[in-house]
Amino acid sequence: MTLDVVRYQPSLSEAWDAFCENAVNGTFLHTRRFLAYHGDRFRDVSALLMQDGAIVGVFPAAEAPADPSMVVSHPGITYGGIVHTGALCGGRTIEAFERLREHYRADGYRRLRYKAVPHLYQVRPSQDDLYALFRIAAVRSRCDLSCTIDLNDRARPSERRRRGLKKAQKSVTVVSGAGQVRSLWQVLADNLTRKHDAAPVHSIDEMEQLIALFPDFIDLFCARIDGRVEAGVVVFKTRTAWHAQYIAASEAAYAVSALDAVFDRVIADATAAGVRYFDFGTSNEREGTVLNEGLYQYKHEYGGGGVVHEFYDIDLLGA
Repeated sequence: MTLDVVRYQPSLSEAWDAFCENAVNGTFLHTRRFLAYHGDRFRDVSALLMQDGAIVGVFPAAEAPADPSMVVSHPGITYGGIVHTGALCGGRTIEAFERLREHYRADGYRRLRYKAVPHLYQVRPSQDDLYALFRIAAVRSRCDLSCTIDLNDRARPSERRRRGLKKAQKSVTVVSGAGQVRSLWQVLADNLTRKHDAAPVHSIDEMEQLIALFPDFIDLFCARIDGRVEAGVVVFKTRTAWHAQYIAASEAAYAVSALDAVFDRVIADATAAGVRYFDFGTSNEREGTVLNEGLYQYKHEYGGGGVVHEFYDIDLLGA
């Protein structure tokens, strides 16, 4: 039976989010509740894959801000992909890409950038999309390297990280909870200004909005020194992995290795929660072509290993 592509409309938001809850490769980042916080920042061109009137897949997507001829799945989230409940496998996945190609070509787009969901965020193995991309001659256009701890088989942390933890435990108290977000955001903003002359991707108002929307999926772990927040991590929680979305530390925190105590607490809590992975996030610049070796090595010392985030470009004008 043929798949049909339907353009996303706000009236479909509840059905979309209910579908994501049961998806084998979906997280709260794929929901309309999360995507909607972007407001008008992106021109949304998301689509649903339907069969006999039922949703069999959803495809978060928006027009690339710097290239109106390209669709990206999705420019506002770390990974996009075709989200499904397991029914889109094998040849059906190839058909899904063919239908999406026809849909966006008819809308005048020339290229589609597909951001695959890394395996650690999949409830069950579902990399049929990577095979389908090969079959339709998609080109891998970018590859980022993340560092992830397998909590079921963690490598021993380095001697430097073990020494750092002992040092931090003498003067650091780690606390969790979203109520510390404004204190941590000041540390983060100061850190980015000092190191990169940059600002956080999310404003404090946006982060507070996201925490209010997803109190069960977003948490903060902060290091207090003499009662003051000096370091911390914003954690995005999914069914299979916890991800460090933001990491920040002041000079005072670096002096006592405060982040070692923070990550020790986060990793312990993630293990107790029964998730499989703790993901530190990527360490790349310039569209993946540059690896920040120092940052990646720092993350690796906690007992992690490499996981790639893959991007593929599909020529919509091809066969």
